[in-house]
Amino acid sequence: MLNTAILMGRLTKTPELRTTANGVNVTVFCVAIDRRFGNKGEEKQTDFISVVAWRKTAEFVTRYFQKGSMIAVQGAIQTRNYEDKNGNKRTAVEVVADNVSFCGSKAESGATALTAPAEEPLATGTDFIPIDINDDLPF
Repeated sequence: MLNTAILMGRLTKTPELRTTANGVNVTVFCVAIDRRFGNKGEEKQTDFISVVAWRKTAEFVTRYFQKGSMIAVQGAIQTRNYEDKNGNKRTAVEVVADNVSFCGSKAESGATALTAPAEEPLATGTDFIPIDINDDLPF
C-alpha cells in the first residue's frame, strides 16, 4: 500500500501549538495551494488542505512559520469520522505531516540575512604572478 502526499503552499494563519491530555504536542494548520490550471478568463482556483503535525514537527512548525509563509509538507492522507454539534455525521480529510520544510526566502521566513565574510587581500609575496586577462589562458 502507498499513501504519500507532498504539498507546497502558503499558511492561511499562524499555527498554534497545543498539547493533548497525554502531554503530546500537536498543531493543525491549513495550506493554501493554487491549482496549476484554470479556465481561461477565470480567476485561479485555490485548494485549502488541512494538515496535522505532531510532537517535534508541531514544535518546529509553530516556532518557524507564520501566516503567509511558504511551506512544503510530506505526509500521509488520513480520514476520520465525527459528529458535528448538530448530530450530523461528518468525514474529515487531512494530511498527517511526517516532514516539513522551508520553501520561501530567508527574508520571507523572518530569518536574518547572513553576510559574506570580508574578502582576503591578494597575496603580495613572490609566489603570486599576475595574469594578463587579454592574453590567451593555457586551459
